[in-house]
Amino acid sequence: MRAVQVVRFGGPEVLEAVEVPQVEAAAGEAVVDVVAAEVLFLDTQLRAGWGQEYFSVRPPFIPGAGVAGVVRAVGDGADAGLVGRRVIAGTGGVGTYNGGGYAEQVAVPMAEVFAVPDELEMTVALAALHDGATALAQLDLGKVAAGERVLVTAAAGSLGSWLIPLLSATGATVVAAARGDAKLQYARGLGADQVVDYSAPGWTDGLDAVDVVFDGAGGDIGRAAYAITRSGGRFLAYGAASGEFAGTSGNRDVAVVGIFQPDPVAWRELPRRALRDLAAGRIQPTIGQTFPLTEAAAAHAAIESRTTGGKTLLLT
Repeated sequence: MRAVQVVRFGGPEVLEAVEVPQVEAAAGEAVVDVVAAEVLFLDTQLRAGWGQEYFSVRPPFIPGAGVAGVVRAVGDGADAGLVGRRVIAGTGGVGTYNGGGYAEQVAVPMAEVFAVPDELEMTVALAALHDGATALAQLDLGKVAAGERVLVTAAAGSLGSWLIPLLSATGATVVAAARGDAKLQYARGLGADQVVDYSAPGWTDGLDAVDVVFDGAGGDIGRAAYAITRSGGRFLAYGAASGEFAGTSGNRDVAVVGIFQPDPVAWRELPRRALRDLAAGRIQPTIGQTFPLTEAAAAHAAIESRTTGGKTLLLT
């Protein structure tokens, strides 16, 4: 079968299409014929060699933490009733990165398989797996109330299509921070009350203080956002699109919530909640761009150019 490997750490050019043996389902696993594989910003970071202290991936490896497709087979102890079902699936356990998604087939743990409601396209449902689950987890932790002022950084990323409308539904005032006019317009279309370009010098100078920050950017952007968080506020850091997490000072009365390792059972309920939100029409995730599987390098280059909006997928 066809797959894409990271043959060495480096730029997008280190992603190479290869032929690999078809996979088989071990006990407790399902083999999924992949229709679409999600491309996360994390994939680009791991391909470049970032995060070795967090993740144990070493070249050569097949990236990809999540797929949508049809169950071909299951191993011993797995639910045979899933064969032929449309599903989304994570390729590893909670808090891990096993990869394998950039391929025509992948073997996944049964605990990471979620049936797709009949009314949803599989490519749309795939947004629930990591983006939807992460957004819901952050919202649960943030406990945003009506009337609060909330700042979302990296707001035009795939998580933005979840966070902004869900935050708007709470009655909060949502400030979306992103880079460039196109991304700002995209965020405003999602329901943001105010938008700001964080590529401009002193981008926070004209902003009022905020009660809550959802920081997917990290680095200097995250630090600037932290600086305008009100005393008694909450700062939730879930991403490092800038290449590093935001450093925060411990001498302020701001509750800082970093990367979390939730209970696996509780975490696996989050994609199910996200699928219900999608099926009910409460969220309309944006599939910003798609690429053929063998053009994974172009997908990574597009993400790293900072010009993409919404979710990026590889199609088989």
